[in-house]
Amino acid sequence: MRPVYLVLKFVLKYTLWMFYPRLRIVNKPKKRFARTIFASNHAASFMDPLVVAGNQSPIVFFMTRSDVFTPLLKPILWAAHMLPIYRLQDGEDTKAKNEEVFQKCNKILKYGRNLLIFSEGFTDDVFIRRLKPVKKGAVRIGFGALESMNWEKEIFIQALGVNYSDPNVFGSDVIISNADPICLNDYRKEYEENATKVVNELTKRVEIEMQEQLTYIQNIKWTNFHEQVMRLTRKGMNAIDYDKSIPLLRRWEYSRSLANWMNERELDTNEELIGLKAKLESYFITLDQQGVTEKELITLNNNDFRPVSDIAFFVFGAPLMVIGLIHNYLPYSWVKSFVEKSFKRKVFWSSVKMLFGALAIGIYNILFVSIMNIFVFPAFWFWVIYFFVVPPLSGVLAYSYFKRVARYKRIQLLKEKQFSGIYADRENCLKEIKRLIPVA
Repeated sequence: MRPVYLVLKFVLKYTLWMFYPRLRIVNKPKKRFARTIFASNHAASFMDPLVVAGNQSPIVFFMTRSDVFTPLLKPILWAAHMLPIYRLQDGEDTKAKNEEVFQKCNKILKYGRNLLIFSEGFTDDVFIRRLKPVKKGAVRIGFGALESMNWEKEIFIQALGVNYSDPNVFGSDVIISNADPICLNDYRKEYEENATKVVNELTKRVEIEMQEQLTYIQNIKWTNFHEQVMRLTRKGMNAIDYDKSIPLLRRWEYSRSLANWMNERELDTNEELIGLKAKLESYFITLDQQGVTEKELITLNNNDFRPVSDIAFFVFGAPLMVIGLIHNYLPYSWVKSFVEKSFKRKVFWSSVKMLFGALAIGIYNILFVSIMNIFVFPAFWFWVIYFFVVPPLSGVLAYSYFKRVARYKRIQLLKEKQFSGIYADRENCLKEIKRLIPVA
């Protein structure tokens, strides 16, 4: 294990806890050394390896696209156990370069380490709850490693699914769900008789098991419908519109059950569902036109706005907010500007901001506490504890502070408007959902 990987694993667990405070793992692997190839979906680009490695026990090496190995990122990616995989569009001698990478994979598996492969091959630019066709690489690498070691050791392949409420929303949810491992050695006879057939069949099995770990919507044209139903019922995995009293795992089960119910139907020919889809689209368009969100509409209708508690939070939280700005504003504002100018695809922004932000804020605050320890108050262990507690927690509070101020101002403005007609439309949509979609 490379030292930087160990440090990153520790730091990431802390950083990810702040970014995704509600994170659950289903069927968590317990062994650090297991000779397992984890085949995962790829919903959120660079965030996916961070989430899996930072929260599961196995020591993994990642297979990732070679185009992210820029001169700036290459040393960090190497230290973080990442291996490039070359594609035809990369303009490289892909066969020779990939063969070198596969030899490294064989050694990694031989000595008990694990691989994490994102079997879809690419990430959508916009987050969608689906699974793209799974490629054969993971299974091929597994059998290639077995052949290189004469089938003397066991190698496993294990499907997993990373489920986000929204990977780009700070404070949202994640569920990592693991299928049971498949021992590739059990297929030796069939593989030696017809390798192509076995690779195809096992790849299909892995794909099905990955679908079972995810909210998987077959018909991509209906993904917005699925999201809008979750938002209105407040039962699912939406990052903003959900009922806080419902446990995360139950919301995930609802999200999957709703998707499975949809997958069992001919959606494009079901007139009632098509009509409901149009109503939901119209409702959310109206919300946008009126400048109000679903969450704000519920708050206003239920009279959940409590200005006294908000004002108390603003008054008593102000000192900690200022401390949070002192420790976080300058390094993070630089990281934000740098990332948004350097990465054209927004799908990379949240993960790179989180990683670079943790690094920049860490370095900035090491300098800060060192100066304080030398020139203001010499107390080494006090400043060590201060470093790990005050900057991150005060930073989260500062973020929440400004977010709450913005919400307070918006609600004050929206209170002057009438939304009874829109709320009536919302209730009609809910009645239709309950009538047509029997998913609890």
